[in-house]
Amino acid sequence: MKKKFWLLIFLSSALISAKAEVTLPKLISNGMILQRDQKVKLWGWASPEEEIRIEFNGQTLKTTCGENQRWEVTLAPMKVGGPYQMTISGKNTIVLKDILLGDVWLCSGQSNMEFLLSKSKELYKTEVANSTNNQIREFSVKSSSSYAIRKDVLDGSWKSANPQNVLGFSAVGYFFALELYQKYNVPIGIIHSSFAGSPAEAWMSDEALKSYPHYLKKAAPYKDESYAKSVLAKDKKTNDDWFAEMNINDKGLKDRSPIWSKSDVDISDWKTLKVPGVWEDQGLEVDGVVWLRKQVNVPADMLKKPVFLELGLIDDIDSTYVNGKFIGTKNNRYLARRYEIPEGLLKAGENTIVVRVIDKEGKGGIIAGKQYRLINEDKEINLAGEWLYRVGRAMTAMPVNTFVRLDYLPGIQYYSKLQPIAGYIIKGAAWYQGEANTGKPEEYKTLLPAMIKDWRTLWGQGDFPFLIVQLANYMAPPIEPQDAGWPKLREAQQFVANTVPNAGLALAIDIGETNDIHPLNKKDVGYRLALSAFKVAYKDKNAEEPVTQFDKMSIDGNKIIISFKNLNKGLQARNGELKQFAIAGTDQKFYWAKAIIKNGKVEVWSDKVTQPVAVRYAWANNPEGSNLYNLNGLPVAPFRTDNW
Repeated sequence: MKKKFWLLIFLSSALISAKAEVTLPKLISNGMILQRDQKVKLWGWASPEEEIRIEFNGQTLKTTCGENQRWEVTLAPMKVGGPYQMTISGKNTIVLKDILLGDVWLCSGQSNMEFLLSKSKELYKTEVANSTNNQIREFSVKSSSSYAIRKDVLDGSWKSANPQNVLGFSAVGYFFALELYQKYNVPIGIIHSSFAGSPAEAWMSDEALKSYPHYLKKAAPYKDESYAKSVLAKDKKTNDDWFAEMNINDKGLKDRSPIWSKSDVDISDWKTLKVPGVWEDQGLEVDGVVWLRKQVNVPADMLKKPVFLELGLIDDIDSTYVNGKFIGTKNNRYLARRYEIPEGLLKAGENTIVVRVIDKEGKGGIIAGKQYRLINEDKEINLAGEWLYRVGRAMTAMPVNTFVRLDYLPGIQYYSKLQPIAGYIIKGAAWYQGEANTGKPEEYKTLLPAMIKDWRTLWGQGDFPFLIVQLANYMAPPIEPQDAGWPKLREAQQFVANTVPNAGLALAIDIGETNDIHPLNKKDVGYRLALSAFKVAYKDKNAEEPVTQFDKMSIDGNKIIISFKNLNKGLQARNGELKQFAIAGTDQKFYWAKAIIKNGKVEVWSDKVTQPVAVRYAWANNPEGSNLYNLNGLPVAPFRTDNW
């Protein structure tokens, strides 16, 4: 009994001692960048009434931990500099090293902000190789999605830019930071907190969503953790059962072994499909598994250097084999397939490439607009053209539209990835999002301002700069003038940038891709965000205007004359005559129009419209070929003069 008694006393003492430990949020850690020229808030946890002492850059602060076990102090504004050391003492002492003072930017949004530089490393080989810069650092927020109130994120650490680390940076965030550093020569810290596919309402608090009761109602059931888990478990079972049935009945598998991946398979009853191309467009209406196969003749001299197999984008899941050996897989259509072929696997002469494609629902197959080839430093073999195929197992489409995406629910990212980091003083925020809200562009005109106000309230540092990336061009270009959700969402983004205090816009209308919602060109996005920051955040009087946009119109006979603001040096038509202009009369029917630049304005007309009343420019999901630019090389923003 005595032994048990003293053991209990020991464990209790150890527990009290553990509670007494001063701890810090993951953001406040080695290598952090603190915001220059502003009061800086620091916080952490310790035992109630524990005295905390902070020493940093000539400042010494003392405070007492509250009953809620949380403490907080505010450092006086400091000039750019570092590296410095910080000492935080209570019943234990924490020493943080390599701290810089510079500018801190929050980068958030959905998948195009989340898009890592590793995904476009082939496009930016030189930039990656030259990326070593201890003055540019990123903290990537890692946290699971739930409504549970949490005091800290699950994981994250400050990493400085170098050829290894930078591949894990947000590509937009990195190029944005690089432009800022090169212009102002101060340390730039990026806090990257985004989530692929998330709508704007997922990043708003319950308080902000009170004006949108339909979103509060949608979220309410899932705030019951047990209910949320039961729904997710049900969806998981549906998913698992679908895959189990498919794998059991796939003719290309035997005891789960991929027999159709082998080189010596009987292919006498295999048919042909064109690659790239979705198979429904070629008469193959099937969900489930389709095996694709191609024989490739590889010259001996190509084997002297590493060879990669590039298969662009595949809808939805691939398992890829070369000469019967598995070389890689990706689990959704938005991930680029680029697999290094192990040394010795390829041989001079005939080789077999086999791709097992799983399509869960909708259209399936190989997406056009990307590279399909074997490639090394010196040579490439084009793989586009006819491939053999055979259906392994036809399935009823998986009911993915009935699944609950917890990550997308209203408010959930606010509580998961935003609230725990709020208070870490920032210069401003960069926001690349909107694809998930294109179904409700009118709502977005009020939703995004409400979100911005919500964030500014949460941070409590006034109307900090908020920069918005306008959606890139995407999907098939229109044959006739088009009215759709994407141009209206872009209009909403521009409206918010023009009307919300201290907000700015960066255009991407000319750097998207027809068949990829995640365009590889993130360098220009970062550059244009920086142009916006120069004006909005840094109040740089010498910076060029980031967005040339529609100002007003006048009618002159059968022509409409368009005037612009923020012209910079003037206007230009790139690559020939102006395109993507449309004009309409009172019947509200738009026709493609001719347009010319004259005296710093654009004149628009069409022989089909004798009494015009409205013009639209680049007004489509993908206004491919839109070529009105200013003389500084920046695209003019899409616009319409009507409100129909």
